[in-house]
Amino acid sequence: MKLDWKKTFLIGLGFFGVSVMWPIYNSFVPLFLQAGRAGFVSSRNVLGFGLSEPVTGVIMGLDNIAALFILPAIGFWSDRVRTRIGRRYPFILSAVPVAAVSFILLPIAARMIDSTANGSVEENLPAFILFMAGAILMLLAMAVMRTPIVSLMPDVTPSPLRSKANGVINFMGGVAFIIAQFILARLFDINTLLPFLSASVVLAAVIVLLFLTVKEPDVDSLSAPEPHEESEEEQALRGLKSLAAIPTESRRSLIFLMLAICSWFIGYDGMGTFFTSYAVNVLGVSEGLAPTLFGVAGLTFIIFAIPAGFIGERLGRRRTIGLGLIIFAALLVIGFFVRSMYVIAAILGLGGIGWALININSLPMVVDTTDDERLVGTFVGFYYLASQFGSAVAPAITGSVINLFGSDFRMIFLSSPFFFVLAIIFMVLVTRGEAHPARSTSTSGAR
Repeated sequence: MKLDWKKTFLIGLGFFGVSVMWPIYNSFVPLFLQAGRAGFVSSRNVLGFGLSEPVTGVIMGLDNIAALFILPAIGFWSDRVRTRIGRRYPFILSAVPVAAVSFILLPIAARMIDSTANGSVEENLPAFILFMAGAILMLLAMAVMRTPIVSLMPDVTPSPLRSKANGVINFMGGVAFIIAQFILARLFDINTLLPFLSASVVLAAVIVLLFLTVKEPDVDSLSAPEPHEESEEEQALRGLKSLAAIPTESRRSLIFLMLAICSWFIGYDGMGTFFTSYAVNVLGVSEGLAPTLFGVAGLTFIIFAIPAGFIGERLGRRRTIGLGLIIFAALLVIGFFVRSMYVIAAILGLGGIGWALININSLPMVVDTTDDERLVGTFVGFYYLASQFGSAVAPAITGSVINLFGSDFRMIFLSSPFFFVLAIIFMVLVTRGEAHPARSTSTSGAR
């Protein structure tokens, strides 16, 4: 078997479009929410609503709370949809315009803030309502499109090749992350609207290109389980509503794997949410430069994304993930004790290698806890159930820790390693998820 590199890179366009939006959202929305509060540094005097770290954390977790319910449901639903353009594209194409337009509303609403009432939600209530409406619409639309986009990869890729393919997909996501952090984010220092507008245009363009170049496979061409497993999987196809529908050993591994995924996303996204605030308040860099600094991790992630898939294939997915967790946790603890922008950049750069080892191999592990290729969307949904729950609670947990220690933003370098270590403990208990023997996967069909 050989990986279809061209098709895999084209599928990566979808993840590219999604990934170019999130860094802009995570970097600047916390600034809009916190700016104006006493003691919060804003080098460009960005106007905001003056909210505290815990409240900001709760709001920043809304996207993941929505995704927690929507992503698994959309995955399950898209497995069963049959249209002329396929199972996944109806969800993707309907959500993109909503996401792109609502994303632009965020800086527009922030511009409506009265400079004489900076830091007050009550005196800027119309602006705050528009801001939150744009955020909620954008988050819902992104949740609707994400599982179908990611499901396209395992739809057309045999099991043994999925770590490699996921490396390519995440490589594309990493390229988008770098473009967002190193190029689009710098536009914030010129005009606060420009990063949001540019990301929306990129999303719309790459999704159109994806639709024009990649066809979905025929559902009938996807492999079913062996006959002796048919009864359990037929029960799943009739209505997979809970983990109880999965065979016992697979269910046990899936639960611990999901707990591990949840834990490392609490660590990573908690750090990501407040890194811009940390960089501005502790390191003294500008708002536009702060995301670029965090983007160093994304740069090394890109470089190591595809190699991480090969390492997962040779070393095993579980061992590779454990190695990545150990590397990243150790580096972040060191980061707590330094205040040099260059040392922090180096730590994040090396940490990006660890994050590649973790992230590239986790989705294939979840998907390969089942042998039924017709349930790919459902198991991608399980992956996002775990990751989005972790991402949902991460900002609130990390914001509360920061607040508990007197608004010390350095605490992101201690709270994140704690959850990485917790993830290592869960991974020890995982016994399934390595590649299983491939069955044929046709790529002809819909559209």
